[in-house]
This record gives sequence, C-alpha cells and structure tokens, in this order.
Amino acid sequence: MTSPPVVKKAARTRQTVDVRRAQLITQGMAFFGTRPYDAVSIDDIAEAAGISKGLLYHYFPTKRDYYAAVLETAAADLLAQTTIDPALAPDLRLRTGLEAYLDFVKARGPAYVALMRGGIGSDPVIAGIVDRVRNHYVDTVLRDLPAPPRPRALRVLLRGWVGFVEVTSLAWLESPAGTISKASLIESSSLVLAALLGDLAP
Repeated sequence: MTSPPVVKKAARTRQTVDVRRAQLITQGMAFFGTRPYDAVSIDDIAEAAGISKGLLYHYFPTKRDYYAAVLETAAADLLAQTTIDPALAPDLRLRTGLEAYLDFVKARGPAYVALMRGGIGSDPVIAGIVDRVRNHYVDTVLRDLPAPPRPRALRVLLRGWVGFVEVTSLAWLESPAGTISKASLIESSSLVLAALLGDLAP
C-alpha cells in the first residue's frame, strides 16, 4: 500500500506566514492611504486585522518596518502596472504609460496615496522608496531622447515633470467626478513634457 505524500510542515507554515503578511500589507495600504503616518496606530491595525498587537510585531518588528513594507509593495505594484512594451513608438509608449499610471491611481487609490503622500520626516529608507519610483520614470523618459550631449538641467526638469504628474493625479483622484477626464489629463501631461523637452523631444 502506497503511503500518502508527506506535506512538510515548514513549507505550509511559510505559506501561511506569507499570506498573512500580504494581508497585513493590504490592510496597511487602506490605513496609510487615508490617514497620516502619525495618526495610524498599531492597535488600530491589529484590531482591524483581528490579531493581537504582539502578532503584528511578529511580522513587522516596528511600525516603521511595517510602513516601509506597505510602501515597497505599493511601489512594486505601480511599476509593474506601468511597464509598457518597449517596441511601441515613444509617443505611444508615453501615452500608454500615463494611461496605465492613472488606471492604477483610480483602481488602487489608497495604495497610491500611501506611496505619494506618506512619510516619516526625512527617513532615508522611506524617501529612498519614493525616489526610486520617481527616478525610474525619469530614466524611462531619458531612454527615448537623443543621445547626449544634453542640458545639465534636463534630469532636474524631468523630476519636476514627474512631480507634476503625481500632484495632478492626486488632485484628479480626489476631485468630483467629471472635473477633468483621464484623456484630458494624459493630453495635458504629454504637452507639459513636450514643452520641457523642447527640441530634444524625438
């Protein structure tokens, strides 16, 4: 008689830990996307998740660690959704990327707000997560521009454009329905970028 397959307890435990951790991160997006960091308490999060505060600290040693994990996940999700086929023409890739960006903002509002508005003063880890996202988009635009030489201020201007997209996306998310369409926001963002780039635009 063949014995039943043995399921390793460690593997099952690992899966349970990963699932629970992912659930807590999702919970954190809802909290940090609607309240400032200092207004969110571990007690509130643990109660909403139906676990003890001690168990939450088992997954995340500190509130800062928890917050960083939430932002890392939000950042990874945003970058994954806005990864566009490099075979597309640059102008189409830009507009497709902006559309994907706004779709993420609309569908994942709390996650986006947590990523763009949250913060712990000048915490280098938190700032590094947000800066990595911004630099990714700057690098994406630079890849479509003609080869150097380029103005020394170009990267600064592109960071400013990324900030423009972030601020207008937040305003669009929070504005009454019909204030401005997604298509109009994409068009405006494209025109602002073209104005910044001037003769450098391909």
